[in-house]
Amino acid sequence: MSDYQSLLYDVPEPGIARITLNRPNTANAQDTQLLYELNDAFNHAAHDDDVRVIVLAANGKHFSAGHDLQESDGHAAMREHKTVAPVCGFGCAGAEAQMAREEEIYLGFSDRWRNIPKPTIAAVQGKCIAGGLMLAWPCDIIIAADDAAFADPVVSFGICGHEYFTHVWEVGLRKAKEMLFTSDEIAAEEALRLGMVNQVVPRAELMEATMTMARKIARKSRFALKLTKLAANGVQDAQGREIALRNAFHLHQLAHTHNLKVFDMLIDPTGLPEATRKALGSRLG
Repeated sequence: MSDYQSLLYDVPEPGIARITLNRPNTANAQDTQLLYELNDAFNHAAHDDDVRVIVLAANGKHFSAGHDLQESDGHAAMREHKTVAPVCGFGCAGAEAQMAREEEIYLGFSDRWRNIPKPTIAAVQGKCIAGGLMLAWPCDIIIAADDAAFADPVVSFGICGHEYFTHVWEVGLRKAKEMLFTSDEIAAEEALRLGMVNQVVPRAELMEATMTMARKIARKSRFALKLTKLAANGVQDAQGREIALRNAFHLHQLAHTHNLKVFDMLIDPTGLPEATRKALGSRLG
């Protein structure tokens, strides 16, 4: 577990595993390596019978700024890792390679984490943007610091929302549309009102509040927790969640293909913040 370069893994108390994103200098932006390491850490905790609860936290000012747009060649980075899902076509031409990559490390990973047979708790501070939501939303419980802000600004970049399209279940249909259409942030207190987070606490108390919740859960039967999670997730599944996610994912891929034809890149660069445009430099053409 000490081989991780982008995160930390520890067991701070019996029954509680903690995974901490550790790229604070990039606001915990997710490159390919971080996502594979995170998936491996979740698997490790899931297979450890002494662990009853898994905490996902992040070092630094922000929980996660989303996908790392400065990763120079994500497709090449895929070759350094063993594929987790039965997905193929990573080296193929046209839209196939991009769809395969996103089906593996975005939609695929987030859905796997949602279905881990143990309770998971996300401790979120600062910005939680687009791909950051794809780390927090799969968790069963979210504890937010009072400075937390949640946003999916991907529509501004010519894409119909991020790849793990669970917005409607997280904030309700009309708020999900507003969130996507405007790219506006949802502050911690509003997220609490909407039911997207379970608690809002002062920033300095975030980890202690998270651990307090984890301790309560860790006292319960591991098997009972597994069955309860299956029952609760089954309610969403019965509502057609899987079909809805797949439909949105395919529309997401159509948007990428459209942008490649129009802008010669996966996103519409005209919607990017100026700071991001400067950071990407020549890659924007």
